Amino acid sequence: MPNSESMTGYDVTLLLRALRFAAGYHRDQRRKGADCQPYINHPIAVAEILSRVGGETDVVLLCGALLHDTIEDTDATEDDIRRHFGDAITDLVLEVSDDKALPKQERKDLQVSHAASLSKRARLLKLCDKIHNLQDLVGNPPDNWAKERIITYFEWANAVVSRIRGLNPALDALYDETAAQKPGL
Repeated sequence: MPNSESMTGYDVTLLLRALRFAAGYHRDQRRKGADCQPYINHPIAVAEILSRVGGETDVVLLCGALLHDTIEDTDATEDDIRRHFGDAITDLVLEVSDDKALPKQERKDLQVSHAASLSKRARLLKLCDKIHNLQDLVGNPPDNWAKERIITYFEWANAVVSRIRGLNPALDALYDETAAQKPGL
């Protein structure tokens, strides 16, 4: 369990600023799951997995988790994030963001091929993002996703995660536990 005194007041304030920023940009978005949860629950869950399960207290990593989908899925820009959160957090967010100008399959292929070259922070963040996405597919799948599509997502996530494992045994174990819930045909 991480030491609760490991974060400074500045770190906590920065985390809360990142949360407020992400919540503002994701305010009108919903997750694809059947219960259409507010989208902001996803980045919060990713940060929480990093902290609670992984014991990660790196404020750059946790802020990156809260902000990881803002460039990819909202109209927030790199400049917006850099102005509010500096270079380290912005660079991490950029590292895990897909280029939405590319076709979907190309973006998915690039996630697999680039996974091993990501920084340690980006690999941990990517791992927790995949964990939470799989947890949602198991517990709250989208109504319009056939079982085959869910299985395909699990297989793709495994291809990405197979290249980023080994940094945090607790997170690797949670991924394995979650991936073992892959539905069968």
